[in-house]
Amino acid sequence: MTRADESPRSGPPSPFAGVPMHPGEDLVAAGGVLGPALVLEAYRHGIFPWYDADDPVLWWSPDPRAILPLEAVHVPRRLERTIASAGFRLSRNEAFGAVVAACDERRPDGTWIHAAMQACYGALHGEGHAHSLEVWQGEALVGGIYGVAFGAGFAAESMFHRVRDASKVALVSLVRHLRAQGFALLDVQFMTEHLAQFGCVEIPREDYLQRVAAVRDRDVRF
Repeated sequence: MTRADESPRSGPPSPFAGVPMHPGEDLVAAGGVLGPALVLEAYRHGIFPWYDADDPVLWWSPDPRAILPLEAVHVPRRLERTIASAGFRLSRNEAFGAVVAACDERRPDGTWIHAAMQACYGALHGEGHAHSLEVWQGEALVGGIYGVAFGAGFAAESMFHRVRDASKVALVSLVRHLRAQGFALLDVQFMTEHLAQFGCVEIPREDYLQRVAAVRDRDVRF
């Protein structure tokens, strides 16, 4: 039987297998060298990096964990009208680097999407693991969202907007695309008031880890 923190893949054990996780403690490890292979393995074990440029790499697995149920997302009527009539153009993986950089610019709570993070996620994008969804008005990039795919799971990292509702349009469009592609899990890490309006829920970390173990080796393409 495979435990929730073990990978069935052959090869050496994951550095994240068996990481101690105490109830209610979100920070589970520190250190290491940030790189695409290590970060992807972290996501496959329900863990992600989040740290300031001057700090060691910090690895997190929130308890509880926030997810957006793909089959039960609530889209407000006003937003549906906006999606239908605002004239946005949507694209996928057309401007990944610009989306990540814009997410960094638009965050009032710090600059954790620093140069090392941008380089790492850019490498993950180049390897086909990290993806973006863009929202355009004409030639202007006005919103977007990016994250990491692992099997049939997707971890949404950050989103931004430059015009009203553009980030919401990006999120709804991402959900609909993931459903169409056969994804089964959308991780949003932490509950926020913004996400709650779409039906975001919190679940115990152990439940989340079991869901990750069930989806991470499925052959689903973004």
